[in-house]
Amino acid sequence: MQLFPGAQYNQIQENHMEEKELMQNIKGNTLPGRDGSYYFESDENFHELYPLPVATLASRHWTPLAVTKKAAAFLATHKGARILDIGCGVGKFCLSAAYFAPCARFYGVEQRKRLLAHAQNARAALRAENVYFLHANFMQLDFGSYDHFYFFNSFYENLEHAHKIDDSIVVSEELFNHYNRILFRQLAQKPGGTRIVTYHSMENEIPPEYYLVESASGNLLKCWIKA
Repeated sequence: MQLFPGAQYNQIQENHMEEKELMQNIKGNTLPGRDGSYYFESDENFHELYPLPVATLASRHWTPLAVTKKAAAFLATHKGARILDIGCGVGKFCLSAAYFAPCARFYGVEQRKRLLAHAQNARAALRAENVYFLHANFMQLDFGSYDHFYFFNSFYENLEHAHKIDDSIVVSEELFNHYNRILFRQLAQKPGGTRIVTYHSMENEIPPEYYLVESASGNLLKCWIKA
C-alpha cells in the first residue's frame, strides 16, 4: 500500500486557508448570544451547529457527547497527543473531543467532501484550534504521524444491510473486508502503548497485540492498548 504523508500536510495547509476565510466571516458563534460551552451541554445543542438534514443523521452516525468525553480522556495521554478519527463524518467526535481534552490534537479523515465541509464550518464556528480535517481515504495517510486512534465502525456501511449516509461513494462487502485488513495491518505496526477506542465495532480491525482495558455504554465503547 502506498502512503501519502505529503498529501496529509498539503490538506492541512489547505484547510487552514479555508478556515481562515471562514473565521473572517464569523463575528461570533453560529447562534448569537451563546458561548462555545453551550454546544457541549447536550447532543441536541451540539447538533444545532449543522443543517437539519445533517443533524438527523446523528443518532445513527455521530458519536454521542458522553461517549466522546470518555474516549477523549483515554486517548489524550499527553500534551500534544495526535489522535486520528478514522471516518470523521461531520467532525462531531473531533470537535467535542478537542473541547473535553484541549491538550491534545485531533485529526479527522473523511472521504465525503460534503460532510467535511460541514465539519469545517462547525470548526470555524467553535473556533477549535486543535482540530484538523483531511479530505482523503484513510489508506492515504501515514499512521506513523498519529499516536492514538478513534474508530466508530466507519466501514460498516459497506455491508449490504447497513444504513448508508448517502450514495456518493462506492460501497461493497469486498471493501469492508479490505479496509479492515488494511487498518489491522496499520495498527499492528504501531509501537507498544498505542491506544485505540472503538465504538459499535465488530473488532475485525483489532490485532491480537491489543488488550481491552475498559468498556462502557453497554459494552459498545471499548478502550484498547497495544502491549
